[in-house]
Amino acid sequence: MKLSQRKRLEAAGFKGVTIQELLHLSDEDMALIDLKIRLVTMLKAAREAKGITQQKLAKLMASSQSRVAKLEGACADASLDLICRALFAVGVTSREIGKTIAAKQAA
Repeated sequence: MKLSQRKRLEAAGFKGVTIQELLHLSDEDMALIDLKIRLVTMLKAAREAKGITQQKLAKLMASSQSRVAKLEGACADASLDLICRALFAVGVTSREIGKTIAAKQAA
């Protein structure tokens, strides 16, 4: 949002808030969301780099293509366990996952 527009809205009584404030999320909640997003981004990039389709990944995981699509779409109910299983299925090592976990947060 442009600064001038923000100032006009604040002058009219509106208050700008972050997503964290709006949803009353703790710092831990935000860290978990950020971690999931980074791991899901890693999953999609690794899958595409290896030329693996969502359907093929689903078979490797004994899951469904729609579940893989939900994982890559960062579905809220996707567990870290399932995301890591998918990463391992496409050949990502635990060391590579560790580097992503250790990286600075995206937000």
